[in-house]
Amino acid sequence: MAGRRALKAVLIDLSGTLHVEDTAVPGAQDALHCLRQASVSVKFVTNTTKESKRNLLERLQRLNFDLQEKEIFTSLSAARSLLEQKQHRPLLLVEDSALEDFTGIDTSHPNAVVVGLAPDHFNYQTLNRAFRMILDGAPLIAIHKARYYKRKDGLALGPGPFVTGLEYAAECKATVVGKPEKTFFTQALSELGCSPSEAVMIGDVSMFKVSISVQFVFADYFQLVTSMQISI
Repeated sequence: MAGRRALKAVLIDLSGTLHVEDTAVPGAQDALHCLRQASVSVKFVTNTTKESKRNLLERLQRLNFDLQEKEIFTSLSAARSLLEQKQHRPLLLVEDSALEDFTGIDTSHPNAVVVGLAPDHFNYQTLNRAFRMILDGAPLIAIHKARYYKRKDGLALGPGPFVTGLEYAAECKATVVGKPEKTFFTQALSELGCSPSEAVMIGDVSMFKVSISVQFVFADYFQLVTSMQISI
């Protein structure tokens, strides 16, 4: 840890780190409480695309986690930011419970394809519509490309395989906005007013190669991080 600046911020993943669906990870509430005692800012960053930020907050509060909506930064937020910047009208392949995070975005006559985790919409007809739009020049935007995610009944396919299938079929490259993209982390940190060298990231997926100089700490060491690294 030598050479790092004083720790100012901790980015914490949600699904698989603090909770798995409607079950809290054992000890996670206590670990978060310990972290709250330190003089560091906390931001919860997540690739969750199955539900809106409001619904996610309500789920976490039901599990007795102490957090506020402004502390949550999602890949849906990053996707919305890109759509507004590019003035795209998206075909949204996301779950209905996530649509409220795109309120106000024009989806009439779509000219872009946005893919999140949408088990109820990943059918041949919808994916073929997306494929044809991409062939006609619509950009493909992946909210993230995770291969799988954790459910109570085991691992389940994430949006990555479906995004990759569209890339292969249409011979294109998707723009990815969620973790582990550099822009995702810089956006989250900019809201805290600190640099990557002043932050650590706590998560559960070792396959992520975080393309920014935020130290990555696995969730198994959450308690160690909160008790030992707060004085760095």
